[in-house]
Amino acid sequence: MYKMTAEMSEELKRMLSGSSLPLFEQACIFAAVAHRGATRKGGRIPYLVHPVEAAGIVAEMTDDEDLIAAAVLHDILEDTDVTYEELEQFFGSRIAGYVYGESEDKRRDLPPESTWMLRKQETVDFLREKADRNARMLALADKLSNIRAIARDIDKVGDQIWERFNQKDKNKHGWMYRQTAEALRELEDFPAWKEYDRLVRKVFHEDSM
Repeated sequence: MYKMTAEMSEELKRMLSGSSLPLFEQACIFAAVAHRGATRKGGRIPYLVHPVEAAGIVAEMTDDEDLIAAAVLHDILEDTDVTYEELEQFFGSRIAGYVYGESEDKRRDLPPESTWMLRKQETVDFLREKADRNARMLALADKLSNIRAIARDIDKVGDQIWERFNQKDKNKHGWMYRQTAEALRELEDFPAWKEYDRLVRKVFHEDSM
């Protein structure tokens, strides 16, 4: 797990402070450093591919530059040791706030499999009750990128894919993806939501249920 050292923080400050690079590119640099060496579950694909894909999905729904940057950064607080304060220092409170809203409380002192259902229920509740439209766009982009990867890998390895996750019960994943789709139904007119719904049906065989 990446931990921002004082030296790395200073290096990023030099790279990004007063930078003429567009906000999206600054976010990509920051995310590349934060996720360096990490790969997607079950393969060698650099982890950075996922948040960049999520940003592309968000960009198909809005031209809000802050929200697109937040998509690139959406796993920083959840999966690295970068703090909210550090993220806010570099990108401001609006972007840091959206990243925070997209982040699970990992409860790292407990086995991840033991907290999986609680964490997913908290996410669904947030999307239903507290998230604004922008936060729901971020969540849709994240989950669509994930279900795309799952659908591709199922064609290769079948249901063995669930062994790579902390939660190995396919039905529980199906519950989470479907509940998320319903919580995001405000976005159903977007092609991204329609694709998400279609892939959830395909992966979890909902049409045959």
